[in-house]
Amino acid sequence: MEETRQHSALAAQKRLRWFALHLIGYIVVSAGAFGLHLLLQPASPWFLLPLVGWGAVLALHVAYVMGLFTIFSDRK
Repeated sequence: MEETRQHSALAAQKRLRWFALHLIGYIVVSAGAFGLHLLLQPASPWFLLPLVGWGAVLALHVAYVMGLFTIFSDRK
């Protein structure tokens, strides 16, 4: 029982670490895209499309880290 708890705690830490890396990447790329937007084409907000698309994937990653997808795997 204790071993299972430790395993799930380590798995949760690993998921959170990967989410943090994903979030940092999203922020860095978003800032870079915004900077390019200001330099190249300030009239059209082209940078919003990749930000919204990647933001949706990031939201799914948040749901995974929170354990919202475990309801599908717990069914027997």
